[in-house]
Amino acid sequence: MTVCVQIPPIINFKILIDAKGEVKQADDDICVDTTVTLSPLILSRLLTQDRTAFKLIKTTGNQSFADDLIDISKHINFGLIIEHNLSKTIGDIHAHRITKAGEHMMHWQIENFNRMSQALVEYWTEEDIFLTKSVSINKFIHEVKDLQLNTEQLEQRLNRLIRQGALTNE
Repeated sequence: MTVCVQIPPIINFKILIDAKGEVKQADDDICVDTTVTLSPLILSRLLTQDRTAFKLIKTTGNQSFADDLIDISKHINFGLIIEHNLSKTIGDIHAHRITKAGEHMMHWQIENFNRMSQALVEYWTEEDIFLTKSVSINKFIHEVKDLQLNTEQLEQRLNRLIRQGALTNE
């Protein structure tokens, strides 16, 4: 089966998974069975095994195959793979410490990004009014409806007064 992995605009490649489960690079002219599209914004969350990030992966084609690939990727621990490869050159203890430091750094960056995003949203909704809260929008909609109703009532009163004035003039 063939999979196309897309991380727009950075990466677009095809891989072939044979009957033994081995992964090989596929030629560009091969028709794909499924396409997996990832946003560059969720890559760090996927690397840290954030379960909610897997829900943001978009798939097309053979949905069963795509679901299997996503399920397998949920169980891949990239930290252990990196730690194993590092341990061959610098030893187990150093590899473990470096990998843990990298994981902590990744989590720290994600938390900082989330806090910065929340701070910007709060600033734009409270201070700069760049964004508007849904409560304010709903209040505005309600006030516009009240204004329309009051205008219609005023128009009806004016029409009655005009009719009464026309009747008294006759």
